[in-house]
Amino acid sequence: QVQLVESGGGLVQAGGSLRLSCVASGISSSINLMGWYRQAPGKQREFVAIIGGAGNTGGEGSTNYAGSVKGRFTISIDNAKKTVTLQMNDLKPEDTGVYYCNGRWDSGSYWGQGTQVTVSS
Repeated sequence: QVQLVESGGGLVQAGGSLRLSCVASGISSSINLMGWYRQAPGKQREFVAIIGGAGNTGGEGSTNYAGSVKGRFTISIDNAKKTVTLQMNDLKPEDTGVYYCNGRWDSGSYWGQGTQVTVSS
C-alpha cells in the first residue's frame, strides 16, 4: 500500500529555518504531483506548495506556492527516491501548524501523517 512518511518538524525561533521531507513507498509508478499543506490550530488545512513529478508530462519540476510563503519556502523533488522536500526559511509565528505531504499518482491521491512545526516569537 502507498505510504507517505514525513519528517523534519520541530520548534524554531522566528527567522529560523526548517527542512521537511516526505518519502513515498509502496508504489512504482512516477509521481504526478507532490504538495505540502498545513493546518494551524483552529483552522482548516491550507495549501502551501506543490511541484510536478516525472509522471506529469509537460509539468515536471513546475512549482506553485501560496502567497504567504512565496520567497521564503522552496519545494523540490527527487523522483528516483520518491521524496519531496520543503525548505522553509525566515519562518514566522503564523507558519506554525501541522504540515502534511500529499502525493498524486494516476491511481489516486495519498496523505502523510503530518509533522508539527512550531515557530516562537
